[in-house]
Amino acid sequence: MVAPPLKGQQQQQQPGKAASTLFSKKPAETGPPASDAFTQGAAERALPGRQCRPLGGTPQAARGVTIPTMRFDVITLFPELFEPFFKSGITRRAFESRQVDVRLWNPRDHAQGNYRRVDDRPFGGGPGMVMMAEPLWRCLQAVRTDRDDSAESQVPVVLFSPIGDRLNHDMASEWSESPGAILLCGRYEGIDQRFIDACVDRQISLGDFVLSGGEIAAIALLDAVARLMPGVLSDEGSHQQDSFNPALSGLLDSPHHTRPEVWEGPAGPVDVPDVLLGGHHERIARYRREQSLTLSQTLRPELVEQARAAGQLTKADETFLRAIKKL
Repeated sequence: MVAPPLKGQQQQQQPGKAASTLFSKKPAETGPPASDAFTQGAAERALPGRQCRPLGGTPQAARGVTIPTMRFDVITLFPELFEPFFKSGITRRAFESRQVDVRLWNPRDHAQGNYRRVDDRPFGGGPGMVMMAEPLWRCLQAVRTDRDDSAESQVPVVLFSPIGDRLNHDMASEWSESPGAILLCGRYEGIDQRFIDACVDRQISLGDFVLSGGEIAAIALLDAVARLMPGVLSDEGSHQQDSFNPALSGLLDSPHHTRPEVWEGPAGPVDVPDVLLGGHHERIARYRREQSLTLSQTLRPELVEQARAAGQLTKADETFLRAIKKL
């Protein structure tokens, strides 16, 4: 969706700064200068389906398989908050390889006047400040131009807000199979509603609480998507054993144990469950399934009901659930 210009908006895009990216200090080959030192030319960064560099011995990289990329453009007043995230942890593979191509845009770079003002007091009075529509509109137009998407293939604009749909595993899976999105991070008391009505396609929430801005929510979405990408996790099947994954019928994951076999805890020695030490794979699998069922029934019974409604509980599962209800 390309929103019509706001009232009084000039049709020509005003000069602004290009997106900030994180993995090269090479200046942009075309267009205006980028907003910080970590920049790479848009033409080089935006090649769809390009050959990713090897991802630490993953099967896809070893075979020279072209791994499709997605692109997320993040509109934020605080792009510096993202840099440590992109360079740390196992999911950095997704960003360094550009399987998940992220570009950061600061609406202040597209504001007018000497002070590059992006917020003002709310009409009608009240505390705090409201992000202005005009700088966001100019920034969004710059993003659309840089993406060069056709009208039919334009990605949605996503705002992180308390009224949005709750972010969950199914949503993360949906985004991991998408071409990406434009993520809008609000600040202060919020964003001028006229911009939301004209330009925002979808809203997402992390839960029933309020953050200082949408950046943490954007990072949460990007991390959830990145770990689902092929070759990012060291073990291809790791994410399939996560809580809420369809491989676990959408239930909570079972507890995990590692060395030593006996831990001298504060209340005395604690053993690893014997079944995990026996090497009997079927018994281990059944034990973990029952632990998953127990935790889900106790802490998140709605997950058990959802799995039952979807026909994902076996007769053995139902027998075990009836047994624990009698305890």
